[in-house]
Amino acid sequence: MAQPSDIGVIGLAVMGENLILNMESKGFRVSCFNRHTARVGAFIGGRAKGKNIIGTHSVAEFCASLARPRKVMLMVKAGQPVDDLIEQILPHLEAGDIIIDGGNSNYQDTTRRWKYVEDMGLFYIGAGVSGGEEGALLGPSIMPGGSAAAWPHVKGIFQAAAAKTPSGGICCDWIGEGGAGHFVKMAHNGIEYGDMQMICEVCQIMRDALGLPLDEMSAVFGEWNKGELDSYLVEITRDILGFRDERGESVVDNILDAAGQKGTGKWMVTSALDLSVPLTLIAEAVFARALSAMKEERIMASKILGTGGAKSRFVGDKNAFIDDLRKALYASKIASYAQGYQLMRAAAKQYNWELNYGGIALIWRGGCIIRSRFLGKIKAAFDRNPQLPNLFLDPFFADAALKAQASWRRVVAGAVNAGIPVPVISSALAYFDGYRSDRLPANLLQAQRDYFGAHTYERVDRPRGEFFHTNWTGRGGTTASSSYNA
Repeated sequence: MAQPSDIGVIGLAVMGENLILNMESKGFRVSCFNRHTARVGAFIGGRAKGKNIIGTHSVAEFCASLARPRKVMLMVKAGQPVDDLIEQILPHLEAGDIIIDGGNSNYQDTTRRWKYVEDMGLFYIGAGVSGGEEGALLGPSIMPGGSAAAWPHVKGIFQAAAAKTPSGGICCDWIGEGGAGHFVKMAHNGIEYGDMQMICEVCQIMRDALGLPLDEMSAVFGEWNKGELDSYLVEITRDILGFRDERGESVVDNILDAAGQKGTGKWMVTSALDLSVPLTLIAEAVFARALSAMKEERIMASKILGTGGAKSRFVGDKNAFIDDLRKALYASKIASYAQGYQLMRAAAKQYNWELNYGGIALIWRGGCIIRSRFLGKIKAAFDRNPQLPNLFLDPFFADAALKAQASWRRVVAGAVNAGIPVPVISSALAYFDGYRSDRLPANLLQAQRDYFGAHTYERVDRPRGEFFHTNWTGRGGTTASSSYNA
């Protein structure tokens, strides 16, 4: 009888293949299966040839090849395909076996599947995997959650395959029960949306307001990548801006300006609305992609409305303004993570998760798309105060934001005057100003709500929790509607 495999992976697309090769390279025997079995043969005869990887051609053969407790990892498209595959493999599993979803599933779907599979006596893990093709092969960031009893059985495999920080930290640890792992992966992706959009806004300012050629822009990002903005996204932006094709032409300038998205950013914004968390920056990043997709309509609007100020150029010290851009980008990045962590804290309270916020920063420190030097500072902030409610309240980040705010304002004002849209950077600044305001105009808003709907309000001269209603017109009487939720 053949030696059983340590783990099996179903799905031989880019991520599945590379994750299998990664795990095998760490000393594990891996079985594989794909719905279109021709892919199995091609993989075994190609990239997997001569390796400790077992190709199978049916679900039954696949499950029979695994050591107990069987560890079945699904690397398939999120949504109904995951549910369908679970139903196909369940008859071939037994109590104590483990199903792992390594795709970009919605955390609510993962929670539902976790309960369903556990009710059948098996274990379920929803593992967020970030890092793309290269990360899957060389070491991704892995965020597992679900059945805690299953973690000891997969920990060795996952942590061996995961990325490592320069100091040797492992970019994989247990997140929490139910959909916690996929929620944290969703938060990662939402922050990724914000990071990418704010970098794009900076680039548009450099091009349209400062008139910088792409090579000079690339050089600026190269310099920034040596300092506090050191990160994967800044690094690849440097490379993209400097890349030329075989004809010597810029590739990025020939790419259509209509962005795509797969849904995780939208899920994060929806979750923020459900949990009443002001995720303004990431919401603007999602909407910026939606606006970009309206390419034909934008062309029509530009002919009717003109591009106006977008053609105006910056007048002043160019190098000083480039430094302002660096500081504004850094401060906006703080706001992005502050909002993302507030959402995770609200979700942890809602779903009774015990999230290790500093540990999550460490998991993101390597392998994933948002990996950066910046995350080490977040880890240090939560080491100082594990109950930190907002990154802006940490001494390091508070000082950084306050030192950057003059540059931040000059960048937003300069972009507005030039007619250049900066929805994320400006939203980040508005959030910073709103968060530190001890009084906002919501008192007037509450008066308006009470005027037209008798929704009541609280008073500054009375204890919180006491609600009042005013008969504003003299015709409304004293009957109040239900009290509001702040």
